[in-house]
Amino acid sequence: MTTQPFNVNTARAQRQEAHGHTWPFELDGDTFSLPTELSRATAKALRKLDDNDVDGLLALLLGPEQFARFEEHEVTMQDLAAILEAYGKETGLGLDEGAR
Repeated sequence: MTTQPFNVNTARAQRQEAHGHTWPFELDGDTFSLPTELSRATAKALRKLDDNDVDGLLALLLGPEQFARFEEHEVTMQDLAAILEAYGKETGLGLDEGAR
């Protein structure tokens, strides 16, 4: 029996079809989006962040334009925890301290 090799491109396309390229969330009527997949470069940059660097995490994931808009909102740590928990559940990307 010949086994076909695992096709990374097919798997990626299936994930993106299921989840899209971004995960949107709304805050005070403003919509933001986080990536549903992280590049190796992004993962490497995440590892360099201190576990408590929430702003660094958000800046990296949102990008400069979205992060600037995000900073205009009053956001609590509980709000951030809720966003990251929902993001992790929807995308499978656990971004808590144990995941980095």
